[in-house]
Amino acid sequence: MSATARVPQEERTRAMRQRLMEATVDLLVEKGFSGTTTTLVSERAGVSRGAQLHHFPTKNDLVVAAVAHLTEIRGSDLEAAVARLPEGSGRIEAVVQMLGDHFASPVFTAALELWVAARTDATLHEAVAPLEQRVGRETHRLTVELLGADESVPGVRELVQATLDLVRGLGLANTLGDDARRRRRILKEWSRSLESALARDQKEKP
Repeated sequence: MSATARVPQEERTRAMRQRLMEATVDLLVEKGFSGTTTTLVSERAGVSRGAQLHHFPTKNDLVVAAVAHLTEIRGSDLEAAVARLPEGSGRIEAVVQMLGDHFASPVFTAALELWVAARTDATLHEAVAPLEQRVGRETHRLTVELLGADESVPGVRELVQATLDLVRGLGLANTLGDDARRRRRILKEWSRSLESALARDQKEKP
């Protein structure tokens, strides 16, 4: 019996779907939503058109599956970045710079393509919106934890959200041209202001 025959069909199916979703995410970054076609995806994944159509009959079927896959990647990337964060002095800036890097990554670029497409595509919006809400809640929770912020103090929740809005905005600007040095300077200054504000709010806590 050949090695291929010994591989369970379920495992082969899972591996093929994984390749197709990874190829979709890569193409979203390289060619945008409109340029991501099912033909290009099957070519990139090394899968026949027939096999691709069997698993994902339409582009929307493929993209909706890729949305969930992309959400998992974003979560894994954040977890890996968090594990590298230093403790002690400089932690707040390290957290903010880490978030800036995450939202300037190719994975965020792929997510942006889906956001724009979902604005006018009801089926895609139905898939993207709840996942983005979940990612947003989890990212906010993680940021609070990493900053050691106390959201029971008035104004602290808004500071955390402003931080996330800032890094998302810089990530959006990054799609038009990489300017990592400018981004780091902005986030360095924001980190100083954030650290001072959090320390002040902690002192003023009832």
